[in-house]
Amino acid sequence: MIDPLFLEGIIKVLFVFVLISAGLIISTRNLSSVLTTYTVQSFLLAAVSFLLYLMDGKGQLLLLAGLTLASKVILIPYFISRIEEKIKIGRDLHFAYLEPTPSLLLSIGLILLSYTFLSKVFEGLPLSKLFFFGAVIGLSLTLMGMLVMFSRKKVVTKALGYLSMENGVLMFGLFVTELPFIIEVLIIIDLIILVMLTTILAVGMDSSIEEYRQKFRKLQVWTGVESQ
Repeated sequence: MIDPLFLEGIIKVLFVFVLISAGLIISTRNLSSVLTTYTVQSFLLAAVSFLLYLMDGKGQLLLLAGLTLASKVILIPYFISRIEEKIKIGRDLHFAYLEPTPSLLLSIGLILLSYTFLSKVFEGLPLSKLFFFGAVIGLSLTLMGMLVMFSRKKVVTKALGYLSMENGVLMFGLFVTELPFIIEVLIIIDLIILVMLTTILAVGMDSSIEEYRQKFRKLQVWTGVESQ
């Protein structure tokens, strides 16, 4: 039997790495690095879910860890990496409203705002410090993912910001709301559909209808085979 205090300490360390990953997604310009950071962030969430399962013994937490590992660590990153190979855009250099440094400063403000807001919401409730900090990290991650969506211009980066935002919802659900497993499955299906739509937008956003049709036929994104 593993000491619950030891598991709690590991989870708190993972909280720090989750926040660091969110900061890297906001500030990194290389698309491959952003995708790698999102994959690591999703793996950290799967690890948190697994450690909570070891503490509480709830089978739903183990299922969530497995589902997160299969969908957000393997399937979705693999599909997005194929998109990046096809569209041949390696860097997202332009930011819509905020450059990386102001974005990171704003992120610190969002974390403090989340802490203050949830301190008042959960005031008087018998919530342990671990679950309180989990809720703060979840809400902060959601807001930082939203910030990525508003501050980036490339469709692929916006999609990764949305996926990071959903990671925040998952984190919040793990510690506060206990989302039913079927809801999490439906969210994963929505995310896969989002990635597919991103493919369509990323391939031909700046093209006429005929050019878009030719690009899509040539790239064969869905089959992975590029025609000559």
